[in-house]
Amino acid sequence: MDRLRREGLGMTSQRTRNRLIQRLRDEGISNEEVLDVMASTPRHLFLDEALAIRAYEDTALPIGYGQTISQPYIVARMTEILLSRAKSLHRVLEVGTGSGYQTAILARLVDHLYSVERIEPLLDQARRLLRELEHRNVEFKLSNGGFGWPEKGPFDAILAAAAPASIPDELKQQLAPDGVLVIPVGSERQFLTIVTRREDSDQFDVEKLEAVRFVPLLSGVVR
Repeated sequence: MDRLRREGLGMTSQRTRNRLIQRLRDEGISNEEVLDVMASTPRHLFLDEALAIRAYEDTALPIGYGQTISQPYIVARMTEILLSRAKSLHRVLEVGTGSGYQTAILARLVDHLYSVERIEPLLDQARRLLRELEHRNVEFKLSNGGFGWPEKGPFDAILAAAAPASIPDELKQQLAPDGVLVIPVGSERQFLTIVTRREDSDQFDVEKLEAVRFVPLLSGVVR
């Protein structure tokens, strides 16, 4: 990838990215590893050129097909939770590849990442971009996200970037012992939720955190 395109200019420059990172610090994100990865990940590449100048605003932005690229604070918050709660990050599942931005963040922090997406054009675009960014530890699958990727499980951690009305049992069952699922849950009101599978058990602990707003987790594949 062209260095100038990757590093950006003006509103996509490293200086602009650093201002975003300071804002994330001010909002309570404290994991330096997460902040470092976000500071060096070119979010502008995951957006249409017309929206690239807004890439380092702390806001969600449209990526087509009724989907959005998540607000940087939410990406940082969910990633920070995953790193603090999961005992291992060897095998991690992402539900909802979308633009591939969250995928790129996770790929630099875990050993093996598996990402599922139901909208084929988004998946194809994200796969191409992650390949350009030389992330070699990611596998992609076109699939109904609520079903996860059971053939690749069990997973040490699962992160979902879309909100089901209730926690999908399929995802819970794909957690390894002590595995952690971070997922927004709810229809009219959504809450960021942590599900932890108890060691050597089919019992799960559920912890509800702050209110959030995500696109709904829908069924079916769009080609």
